[in-house]
Amino acid sequence: MNSRLLIVGDCFYEKSGAMSSDTGRENMVIRMCGIEPESIVDGPGFRYVLFVQGCSHHCKGCHNPESWPTDAGEDMTLAEIMDEIKSNPNLDGVTFSGGEPFEQVPALLELAKMIKAEGLGLMSYSGYTLEELEGRGDAATDELLGLLDMLVDGRYVEEQRNLTLIYRGSENQRVIDMNKTREAREAGSIDSDGVVLYHTDFDKEIQI
Repeated sequence: MNSRLLIVGDCFYEKSGAMSSDTGRENMVIRMCGIEPESIVDGPGFRYVLFVQGCSHHCKGCHNPESWPTDAGEDMTLAEIMDEIKSNPNLDGVTFSGGEPFEQVPALLELAKMIKAEGLGLMSYSGYTLEELEGRGDAATDELLGLLDMLVDGRYVEEQRNLTLIYRGSENQRVIDMNKTREAREAGSIDSDGVVLYHTDFDKEIQI
């Protein structure tokens, strides 16, 4: 497969020459800062990571400040992204990062549906808390949250930086097991706005 490396500021993505048919939702675009096609640090297992372009949080000490401007980056169609994902049979899942994924909800929702249809896990980072996202009263945001297996929520707070944390940068952020959160809420074992934090495969709780 022919490919080329596109440089977008300090971000990058590897763009495949193969494309699906350019119709329907596959022609929707996501503004991208970059892609890491094979990551082992942005969630469990072997993952494809999208760094979307645009973020209104502007957290002090942000690791990706080049992802803040909404007028930077490059557009990728959902077809292009899914071609990349499906070309790697070793992937366990996909992670949305950024930038702020929940500032591009419509296209990411359609992409999430396509990812889940492939049987892959789905995780997202957000500078918004889960409570803030659920408080939007937005059907598309709620639907996207309903497709996530994991959510790392909350703004990065430099004064609470902790390099020993798993999948997050500061102590205020949470790694939420969205599947268990939904199950526990439905069962009434936690409050309707409660959360269940993610545990590793070795049943060791991530530091909170």
